[in-house]
Amino acid sequence: MELNKSQLQAVCHDKGPMMVLAGPGSGKTMVITHRVKWLIEHAGVHPAGILVVTFTKAAADEMRQRFVSLMDGRTMPVSFGTFHAIFFSVLKHAYNYTASNIIREEQKQQLIREIIEDMPVEPDNVSEFVNDVLSEIGLVKGSVMDIEHYYATSCATSVFRDIYKQYVQRMENSRLIDFEDMLVYTWELFTQRKDILAAWQHKFQYILIDEFQDINLLQYKLIRMLALPQNNIFIVGDDDQSIYGFRGARPEIMLNFEKDFSDVKKVFLSVNYRSQAAIVRGAGCVIKNNKQRFDKQIRAVRPEEEPVDIRVFQGPADENAAVIREIRDYHDQGIPYHAMAVLFRTNTQARMLLEKMMEYNIPFKMQDAMPNIYQHWVTQDIMAYIQIALGSTARSHYLRIINRPNRYVSRQMLGERQVAFDVLLEQYKDKPWMQERLSKFAYDVHMLTQMQPFAAINYIRHGIGYDEFLEKYAEERKMDGQDLIELLDELQDSARNYATYEEWFGHIEEYTEQLRKQTRKQREEKTDGVALATMHHSKGLEYQIVFIVDANETVTPHHKALLDADIEEERRMFYVAMTRAKSRLHIFFLKERYGRPMVMSRFVGEILVDRDAVKPGMRVQHQTYGAGVIKEVTDKAIVIRFDKIRQEKKLDIQFCLANQLLKIQS
Repeated sequence: MELNKSQLQAVCHDKGPMMVLAGPGSGKTMVITHRVKWLIEHAGVHPAGILVVTFTKAAADEMRQRFVSLMDGRTMPVSFGTFHAIFFSVLKHAYNYTASNIIREEQKQQLIREIIEDMPVEPDNVSEFVNDVLSEIGLVKGSVMDIEHYYATSCATSVFRDIYKQYVQRMENSRLIDFEDMLVYTWELFTQRKDILAAWQHKFQYILIDEFQDINLLQYKLIRMLALPQNNIFIVGDDDQSIYGFRGARPEIMLNFEKDFSDVKKVFLSVNYRSQAAIVRGAGCVIKNNKQRFDKQIRAVRPEEEPVDIRVFQGPADENAAVIREIRDYHDQGIPYHAMAVLFRTNTQARMLLEKMMEYNIPFKMQDAMPNIYQHWVTQDIMAYIQIALGSTARSHYLRIINRPNRYVSRQMLGERQVAFDVLLEQYKDKPWMQERLSKFAYDVHMLTQMQPFAAINYIRHGIGYDEFLEKYAEERKMDGQDLIELLDELQDSARNYATYEEWFGHIEEYTEQLRKQTRKQREEKTDGVALATMHHSKGLEYQIVFIVDANETVTPHHKALLDADIEEERRMFYVAMTRAKSRLHIFFLKERYGRPMVMSRFVGEILVDRDAVKPGMRVQHQTYGAGVIKEVTDKAIVIRFDKIRQEKKLDIQFCLANQLLKIQS
């Protein structure tokens, strides 16, 4: 493919800083590889003086292979690598580090487990807690932040600071480093040893960075130091696709690049070669609502083929049935499964669809580690109640739930491997208030023996008070309890169609085994399968057909997104998801979920603003969903009234109907 005018301008840039704003599907990889070739063949730059930085090893390998192909197979000593690989090379030369000095993931996990043994923390899911702590440690390091100025989210701040300090000290004592240390130590080295910095500056005369919008503060500090004094720094990225805030990525770094480099040249790659026109236009209608961004207009090369398909469903079962039906129809038309993707905001949304895909023998590949809801600690609590109702006397079952909600039963009273309830009562014979609590517990357990699974979970939640326990649990740990309540909603819904505990347990075992087989199969074999991925993990990928499901408020944007900056990142995520589609894009949302009304995502509403595509006289059937109402469409507009939105604001929003973008069906 020949370079267009903007691509050619970027490729042939001579010296000094350049920023290339590369929209989705605009050929940024081609621009980077062609620029490396141009530097060598036309600017006379020695290949060893060129550094190309990516964010993943896979991206670096692909970039290298495409460059070698462009050079007709000739090998050149151009450096392609990730930030961590490049700066670990610096440390190897300075401190004689080897691969044995890099701590393995399981070592990190074990180190945190050892540190928290003597800490005032009792996480229900230790693995999840350890991962959260390690993620925060990485965030602190990547932000070049003093630990005394950081306020933790995984646990009490004082506890986290203690864990952090012990972790750092033990790593230093063992002469081990993690991936963040590769950057931290290099930054310290460059700051203290100007001679070493100068040597690396001399080596890399030209620096090219891919996906620059994902850069964090420490990475940026290092690149700025390395690029001096010539500042031959060539950055390629899209501020509208910055979605890794939880890793420390800061889109404002790219937005402020022109302030840091006053002589920077800027090129905008505005042509999308990937998606057909309706998808490009719809995505543009969404992203332009962000305020913190470079203003840009993307145009598609491919003509409009089909409108964006936006549909509302009564509930998840109807939505999943529609996804299955569409996938089978597309496959019957000759589209391979791997050319289709279903995208979720979070990886917990996929369970019901997974069950349906297994039922219909539709192969799938999970881009994320999909958690098994039946292995979550909340599910294990519910199971423990039911197991006791079915006659279990196992101490492990009693320990899980005897104080959930709190009945003030001492763990010492449950000293034997098997619990005799009459003995437990006898131990509290001098405390009538405790006997009353235990009698209530016995009554509750007896009630569960007479119920079907759905009713039993409902009774545990509201009759026994497990929901209230979860809310207090989350409040004490400064967690968002809504995630736990939603997990319970999903668990209860999964039990709806089973008449006995035996049937439900059988389904759980079968689902868990099938999930295990699918995971093993996709790891061992290169099979054709529909991609199931979160919006985060879909970035950088593309598919002929894309389904975005559960496009509702509190899902996307997520209920945790409260600040304006959070909402803007959520909108960028939705934009990324939309622009993965090449030919067909389906966006589905719900009227209700688990018996609760749902409201269409504001991002869906933003698609309906294409005034030029309005077809006079068009009508849409009256629809009601949650607190929103789609009224009859006039010749110019579709009016959507929300009586209840986040923060209880009351407002009327009028969106123009884009006939070429929208198709609404029941």
